[in-house]
Amino acid sequence: QVQLVESGGGLVQPGGSLRLSCVASGSIFSIETMSWYRQAPGKERELVAFITNTGRITYSDSVKGRFTISRDDARKSAYLQMNSLKPEDTAVYYCKYNVRRTLLGVTRDYWGQGTQVTVSS
Repeated sequence: QVQLVESGGGLVQPGGSLRLSCVASGSIFSIETMSWYRQAPGKERELVAFITNTGRITYSDSVKGRFTISRDDARKSAYLQMNSLKPEDTAVYYCKYNVRRTLLGVTRDYWGQGTQVTVSS
């Protein structure tokens, strides 16, 4: 089985920064795409950013220029550097990996349990 664990969330003042991490465990052949999502209370889960195994990166318009996604495949890890945080960034942040467990296997999505980010003065 593959498990993802996020860390790095917390309470930060507006304008502050946080760095989220996500690490995978289990038998993995390759990770195609690493993504970060977030879900605020009463709202649907939304895509924040993703990075493919070829290095292509996409950000949502709401975080472009403030957040940076990166990955370290040797550590099976994804990171989200969040700068200039705003109260509207408050949400539970989830990582999602699109994983291939064997050379000829199909890919499947795995989710972490989420980490709370609260931006408030």
